[in-house]
Amino acid sequence: MRNKIQDQRPIVYPFISHVHGRELRRISDILDHIPEAATLVYDDLVAHGPDISTGRPGLTGDQALRLLILKQMNGFSYEGLAFHMADSRCLRAFCGFGIDEKSPRKSALQENIKRIQPETLELINRLILEEARVAEVEKGRVVRVDCTVVAANIHEPSDSALLFDCVRVLARLMARVRDEVDTEIVNHTRQAKRRALGILNAKSSKKRKQLYRKLLKVTCDTVAMAENVAAAGCDLVVAVQLQHYVRLAGMVINQTERRVLLQESVPAGEKIVSIFEEHTDIIIKDRRDTYYGHKISLASGKSGLFLDCVVEDGNPADSTLAVRMAERQETIYGRPPRQAAYDGGFASKVNLADLKAAGVKDVMFSKKRGLQVADMAKSNYVYRKLRDFRAGIEGMISFLKRSFGVGRCTWRGLASFKSYVWGSVVSANLLVLARQTME
Repeated sequence: MRNKIQDQRPIVYPFISHVHGRELRRISDILDHIPEAATLVYDDLVAHGPDISTGRPGLTGDQALRLLILKQMNGFSYEGLAFHMADSRCLRAFCGFGIDEKSPRKSALQENIKRIQPETLELINRLILEEARVAEVEKGRVVRVDCTVVAANIHEPSDSALLFDCVRVLARLMARVRDEVDTEIVNHTRQAKRRALGILNAKSSKKRKQLYRKLLKVTCDTVAMAENVAAAGCDLVVAVQLQHYVRLAGMVINQTERRVLLQESVPAGEKIVSIFEEHTDIIIKDRRDTYYGHKISLASGKSGLFLDCVVEDGNPADSTLAVRMAERQETIYGRPPRQAAYDGGFASKVNLADLKAAGVKDVMFSKKRGLQVADMAKSNYVYRKLRDFRAGIEGMISFLKRSFGVGRCTWRGLASFKSYVWGSVVSANLLVLARQTME
């Protein structure tokens, strides 16, 4: 029977006197002060899981949260996390595993951690910010806002590679039910691979277009076979997967015909860059670099804590996000920030007027773009201080990417993508708060 928290703490090894051991002990104390976090995670664990009234006890909500924090804080894979939980006395003590208690395997770790929803982690982050407010570490009066991109875990997209992905995945699924259906199944994977490699090494656009026509024909033939197999009454799970990838293959075929054969310019919002992570957005940054993932907006305070995070849909202009990020601060702290610092991409006269109307006293855009300092801040001194303060968020974003894996999300699906990002933000905030309140 699964519990929200451990009814009685087992006998655990003591935390070691090393600096990381002291940090973990302080993070553990912070989490003990906010038991609501464990309750929120518990609700996620049991929402779509098996019957919790019988069977052996599973991980508690508190243990699942602490395991997620360790995973993001140390960049562990699930296999690595399972090893370190079995090997490290300090990590076992942090997660509340007793001296003689068996640590979970990687499959159990993955099953439990992936159930934690992004909305739950956002609420937990607000509980952490409340702890920081009580400890007088962060009051949310001065904020700095910036955006960055988190890459999805996909290969560099190209039309030929996407067509080849469609063929090989559909062929692999059809091979599983070959003996269940009477429909003829022909594996075109090797043929599609030759065509894709030929396109990659083609010397002329004419030759490349000829190979694309052949690869499109192979893909269309495979899609037609997959549709027949799915309709022939094969295994239900495989049939659903076939229908899913047939739909995506149709999108890939359509965009390839438009881009390659008809020479159309397909808008970024209509493109698909991966059949495995179809939610991936195309992010063009500074009109030169192209990224494949999701844009995230971050707000940070004086303490270095991340006050807010939003995983954006598409690639909205920074100038459309400034007011919303300030308004979200009002939902977190019950009041707008007194001062707000933004990158130059957020600057506009409309944003300045709206921020002032929302109650922000001093606003700083790192590029003035025709705005006067007197209209933004009460003095040049305040403007310069906010400008220097804003630069600090670049280092915090770098810290989030280098130490908590936000540079690339390795989890599959949009909901898991958001959970991954929020899990890293929560872990980073706990570490920063622990370091600032350690005795």
